[in-house]
Amino acid sequence: MAKKSGYNDESIVALKGKDRVRKKPAVIFGTSGIDGCKHSVFEIVSNSVDEAREGYGDKIVVTRFADNSVEVQDFGRGIPVDYNAKEGRFNWELVFCELYASGKYNNGEDGNYEFSLGTNGLGLCATQYASEYMEAEIHTGGFRYLLNFEKGDPVGEMIKEPYSKKDTGSRIKWKPDLDVFTDIDISLEYFQEMLKNQSVVNAGVKFILKNQVGKSFDTYEYYYEKGIDDYIREIVGENALTGFLSWSGEAECQDRDDLGKYKLKMNFAVTFSNKVQIKEYYHNSSFLANGGSPDKAVKQAFLSQIDSFIKSNNKYQKSDGKITFQDIEDCLAIIVSSFSTYASYENQTKKSINNKGIQDAMTMFIKHQLEIYFIENPLDANKIADQVLINMRSRIKAEKTRLGIKESLIQNVSNLTNRIQKFVDCRSKDPELRELFIVEGDSALGACKQSRNSEFQAIIPVRGKILNCLKSEYDRIFKSDIITDLIKVIGCGVEVPSKHKSGKDMISFNIDLLRWSKIIICTDADVDGFHIRTLILTMIYRLMPTLFDEGKVFIAESPLYEITCGDETWFAYTEKEKVDVLAKIGNKKYSIQRSKGLGENDPDMMSLTTMNPSTRRLIKVEPSMAEETAEKFDLLLGDNLAGRKDYIAENGHLYLDLTDVS
Repeated sequence: MAKKSGYNDESIVALKGKDRVRKKPAVIFGTSGIDGCKHSVFEIVSNSVDEAREGYGDKIVVTRFADNSVEVQDFGRGIPVDYNAKEGRFNWELVFCELYASGKYNNGEDGNYEFSLGTNGLGLCATQYASEYMEAEIHTGGFRYLLNFEKGDPVGEMIKEPYSKKDTGSRIKWKPDLDVFTDIDISLEYFQEMLKNQSVVNAGVKFILKNQVGKSFDTYEYYYEKGIDDYIREIVGENALTGFLSWSGEAECQDRDDLGKYKLKMNFAVTFSNKVQIKEYYHNSSFLANGGSPDKAVKQAFLSQIDSFIKSNNKYQKSDGKITFQDIEDCLAIIVSSFSTYASYENQTKKSINNKGIQDAMTMFIKHQLEIYFIENPLDANKIADQVLINMRSRIKAEKTRLGIKESLIQNVSNLTNRIQKFVDCRSKDPELRELFIVEGDSALGACKQSRNSEFQAIIPVRGKILNCLKSEYDRIFKSDIITDLIKVIGCGVEVPSKHKSGKDMISFNIDLLRWSKIIICTDADVDGFHIRTLILTMIYRLMPTLFDEGKVFIAESPLYEITCGDETWFAYTEKEKVDVLAKIGNKKYSIQRSKGLGENDPDMMSLTTMNPSTRRLIKVEPSMAEETAEKFDLLLGDNLAGRKDYIAENGHLYLDLTDVS
């Protein structure tokens, strides 16, 4: 490969202004795809939510337009956009055109926002930068302000005019830019789900969605007067096993002894049910899809207190195992909404928080509430404990049944493999250690058998070229002894419709039944070897493609050349490696030999180049590689005659060195 020149001190470039978002949107929004575009919408909505939660406005209106533009209107105090003497700039420049400019850095009792969803000063500016256009109308302080932007740049001057009406608030309309995001067509379902989630955790705030798309313009309203308490009753309804619990509390948190303290407000809506299970976490109104600290607290506290109650009331039987959170989760419905003056989010997309202080405070609080609840409500406590024990015993019984079935299937597979001719098994029974080599012919079987480690390496030969599984029907495939032997030795079954397996000793695919950590295809480094390798890959791609997804299939690289100089021997796997070895040898006398077939190699060479894990070379077959191989194989050996003719005409010259012209 030719070396590129010109990398010097002037090669380092710093992105500035809008380019920090327009060229790298995934840094802010998590991805440049549709999920990133969705998050840009959430950033604007979250600013309005912060206003409403502070008591400024009880309604937020979101409009979805047919051209994929979006409008968010709130009735809060209105974004400050006039001149900022402290910063020496207009506030509209800071909030719309400057990353890390915010009025929420000093959250707390003395700040404008005690608990805010926005914390980084990124959302509004980043969304403006990522927009084809944005227009803002702001009512505050007796004035009406109008601002316009295109492609991240302001258009014209800010318009400021007197406004005599009493309403205040902000209206932001923008269209996400296809030059920034790969997709901007956000579904109606996203808006519905997102706004409903916000209504759940912002009690008393009405969220209105106007869908200006299609023939009929529909309006949706989301409102929960009591927030998560109303929400959990709506979900569980009459299916509750116990009463509905509502816990609220506050705490002072500290993530580390040398770090500052911050305030935490906690709200829990809890019940138990045999029919409805749900866990949802929200922090500062953001839905925590990945949970984090609140999820860890719930698991730790519920498991500790329920296990303690079961032990203290002698409810464990001698034959019982210990309960796990899974047993509790199977009958638990819980919604957690928390707010803090400081939050450490997983990233800008806010799908998880990782504050240790929040986790510790919540764990202690939940334990205390459960302890009081169990003392004051012994009937409910016993009902919960009994149900959790039922869940635990059912889980253990199901696990034993699953393991029994698995053991039976494994035994059946072992019995089947014992009847397969020329299959050489290994001694280890641990699937995490065992390796299966699929080799080309009996001669390769003999060479590999002599050079293998019999503790964990097994071998099965294929006799000649197997069936093209892309062109063949299942009935014909399963009549092939070579293919059915391979399937039985691999052990995990096949991913084909049940009707094609009947009467053929074929089981449905189950990755747990796979008997090998690696399936290694080992063929000669010639045209026939490549062909056989491709046929085997195609068989796996057709019958058990999950093996590629799980990273279980490998190709053993065979050296092209054996180069000897004195007492030293080198193996070159490519033409470039051969050239490099010869350059290293220099003017010394050497011999070079084109690689023989695997069956002709002596055991020491086979061990060194093919079998020994510390010296061999393996290529992991990725799903994309397997699919490309199957497509190319179908082109060259399938029914597409015209496509094959075109491919050979365009690429045939690349393969002339593989033909025998003697």
